Amino acid sequence: MNKIYYVYILLCADNSYYIGVTNNIPRRLDEHSNGLDKSGYTVNRQPINLVYSEMFQYIDKAIAREKQLKGWSRKKKEALINNNLGSLKDLSKKSFD
Repeated sequence: MNKIYYVYILLCADNSYYIGVTNNIPRRLDEHSNGLDKSGYTVNRQPINLVYSEMFQYIDKAIAREKQLKGWSRKKKEALINNNLGSLKDLSKKSFD
């Protein structure tokens, strides 16, 4: 049986975004919400809210996507979160101008 992996975006209380990878979104959200990693990014940015996720069959693809999204501008991340594909394409073009 193959695992499914997820790249997810959290909106934190300070209005920042956190991007991560997991094979179990409910468990990972619980870990973030309960501050299990005391040095983690989200521990002092509660509450958090899941605003986006994508599924992947292979962990290497999920990790590559996580890295890609972490490199995006805030506006580009928000276009993805809001499923605004037209805006996402425009923002991508502008990054090469």
